Amino acid sequence: MDQIAIVGASAAGLTAAETLRREGYQGRITLIGDEAHPPYDRPPLSKQVLAGQWEPEKTQLRKAEQIADLNAEFRLGAPAAGLDLDAREVVLADDARVGYDGLVIATGVAPRRLPFGHDLQGVHLLRTLEQAVQLRTELLTQPKTVVIGAGFLGAEVAATARTLGLDVTLVDPLPVPMARQLGETVGKLLEQLHRDNGARVLMDTGVTELLGSDGRVTGVRLTDGSVLDAGCVLVAIGATPVTDWLAGSGLTVDNGVVCDSRCLAAPNVYAAGDVANWAHPRYGRMRLEHRMNATEQGMAVARNLLGADQEFAPVPYFWTDQYDAKVQAYGVVGEGLEYRVVAGDPGERKFAALYGRDGVVTGGVGWNLPREIRKLRQAVVDQSPMP
Repeated sequence: MDQIAIVGASAAGLTAAETLRREGYQGRITLIGDEAHPPYDRPPLSKQVLAGQWEPEKTQLRKAEQIADLNAEFRLGAPAAGLDLDAREVVLADDARVGYDGLVIATGVAPRRLPFGHDLQGVHLLRTLEQAVQLRTELLTQPKTVVIGAGFLGAEVAATARTLGLDVTLVDPLPVPMARQLGETVGKLLEQLHRDNGARVLMDTGVTELLGSDGRVTGVRLTDGSVLDAGCVLVAIGATPVTDWLAGSGLTVDNGVVCDSRCLAAPNVYAAGDVANWAHPRYGRMRLEHRMNATEQGMAVARNLLGADQEFAPVPYFWTDQYDAKVQAYGVVGEGLEYRVVAGDPGERKFAALYGRDGVVTGGVGWNLPREIRKLRQAVVDQSPMP
């Protein structure tokens, strides 16, 4: 294999390139990225960058000399526009073509948009470094902020905005924040955490319209007809895999790039990170938007490109930082599962709990108990009986 192309200069894409070199690959590596920046980390965007604790440059995943040591060609600011499987070429937006013997698709996700209101100044999405900088500038000049969506991103931005002393309202049609990720019991604790820190939380509430004057957002109309004043609005209603460039390529695309248990989508074509929809040997078909998964999957596909032929079967892991709470989770957690507190006290906001199905542990969550979370992970690995 003489040339490997990686589409997505992301955490997953960069990790794949580094793993290729670490495993002894000497051929050509081309990293293709739609943004002009070298690879950077996204989790700090909603926290340290937005809070002004980090300069944007601190998010870069590697120093310039480490990037140079990769001996890879970076095609940055060059979005992929198509894929020719027969010719083994990636087509770029400027019609340039990048040939490959092996391909890694790591194009990530793009924020979902509301069907209205995005033409108004003051309405934001948050996925890129530029968007984080723009949102911070706006927050500091427009103290009335409405965050639409109480998932990972929305809850974290609401917490950061409150920490900055802003007037914040968090709105979501689901019953509790992060309901899909953590389930109702832990979600209620998160809701109370936001309330205790001065945020207004409106759950079971949808948005029907964004109001504006002279091209600028002024309010958010809710499903009950009431209107929230707003000078700044963040739309955080989830994300969709970036796969439009694969239309007509012959790859199967369904909620991401569909792969087998080895993350293989077609001969010598692999997917990694948020865009990969792969068959987990234990949990079934999955697509994870978790930072740790991007790293682990990037490493796995690089090794498989070089002949490892191994199934990708991680124990999923994610975390969220909101106010003084660090919530960490392993395995499968969330709605519709059994739930048991096994350490600490939720009332004191320091506890650990297990999730299970049919009496068997599927996952665990720790709230400000980092030591205990390691035990929970082992219970997930061992498929221990629920206590």
